[in-house]
Amino acid sequence: MKSSYKEAVDLEVLGCAARKAVAYLQNIRARRVAPDAAAVRDLDRLTGELPEDGSEPWKLIEILDRIGSPATVATAGGRYFGYVIGGALPAGVAASWLASAWDQNGALRAMSPVAAALEDAALGWIRELLGLPPASGGALVTGATMANFTCLAAARHSLLERAGWDVEKDGLFGAPPLSVVVGDEVHISVIKALGMLGLGRERLIRVPADRQGRIRPDKLPKLDSRTLICIQAGNVNTGAFDPAGEVCERAREAGAWVHVDGAFGLWAAASPRYRHLTHGFDEADSWATDAHKWANVGYDCGIAMVRRPQALQAAMAVGAAYIQPGTQREPSYYAPEMSRRARGVELWAALQSLGRSGIADLIERTCAHARRFAEGLREAGYRILNDVVINQVLVSFGSAGRTRSVIERLQREGTCWCAGTEWQGQVAMRISVSSWATTAADVEASLAAMRSIAAEVSESPSALKNNNS
Repeated sequence: MKSSYKEAVDLEVLGCAARKAVAYLQNIRARRVAPDAAAVRDLDRLTGELPEDGSEPWKLIEILDRIGSPATVATAGGRYFGYVIGGALPAGVAASWLASAWDQNGALRAMSPVAAALEDAALGWIRELLGLPPASGGALVTGATMANFTCLAAARHSLLERAGWDVEKDGLFGAPPLSVVVGDEVHISVIKALGMLGLGRERLIRVPADRQGRIRPDKLPKLDSRTLICIQAGNVNTGAFDPAGEVCERAREAGAWVHVDGAFGLWAAASPRYRHLTHGFDEADSWATDAHKWANVGYDCGIAMVRRPQALQAAMAVGAAYIQPGTQREPSYYAPEMSRRARGVELWAALQSLGRSGIADLIERTCAHARRFAEGLREAGYRILNDVVINQVLVSFGSAGRTRSVIERLQREGTCWCAGTEWQGQVAMRISVSSWATTAADVEASLAAMRSIAAEVSESPSALKNNNS
């Protein structure tokens, strides 16, 4: 009886956590987006020495909620426009709670038949939504960096195999050299992945980009069968799409491999209105994207897709006497990790809750919000630096100093949160509208805060002189 009572008390902590989480989400629109300084300072109370004796689980949840919740950034609300961060859909959050209770290891089908089945289904849906070749396959990983890494490992395998080299067996020592071609606006996640793969962060051929950050096909170097080209679907600043059709045609003629970094922009293919932007990207050889950005699945959920899944399996699969694979797809044979959380459960639930029409609406609605931001700021006299093709807006409030001041004050004020960036030598504020939770009212309230703060920030005399010269 005592044991049963203790078990019931221990499990009650789950109910406690659920109540706290629901209350947090119910109140999220009433709070500032970024935590205030006092809440951040209070986090010191969660650090220090590890206690000798453990604490009651429910007490820990109480402490986490009381001290931790006020120090969060309200990305689950509708007024976070900083980095490309979506707000997790309710169905996905609930499925994540259930998956945590299931405590499944998603490495092998024998470890969790349900995790493998849901991952298979979700990957199939994504392949269709993004308009990728029917035979392509992939894996769920932690994010776009690992998705790029996974795809580029498949590319490295395939290109070197053609040259008669087994890179998984013999490594890169003495291997035939590969050429890596990127645009000037290549994202840092691709650079990091190339470095981890031994292909180098600086041993690259950089191709000039146009004013929107798109790679210029007319400036491509000579390509061959040992060339890897990385292109973008959705520039992280402007949202622009590289001319994939032209690049892929050149690559196909030379036998080169084309990889697409489509961390968020590739999801435009799921919208009838914006699908044209992804024309030609289906001709590539691999694609990396995130579900935890524009698709609004919780963290962490990246997706690596490869035209020839055999190349991905060859790059990732390892065997051991104690691993007995079945005849169906084994998740860890296509991903860097062995043990891994069952992230396909949450992805499946989020996609299922939206359906095709819901995903299209999410894409189109957030793009409409971005256009409204651009329109409202332009009407107020501020300069929009990019063509607003999807959900990204770049705005300058004048000089670099004034723009930085507006960003800093806006972040402190708390109505919304936007980040700073630099675009082709000019300091700008970047507005990224990525959350299902953002409403028209959120946009108008945020616009009002931006315009009010910008009106309060004056140009310095030196900045005015420089601007007038």
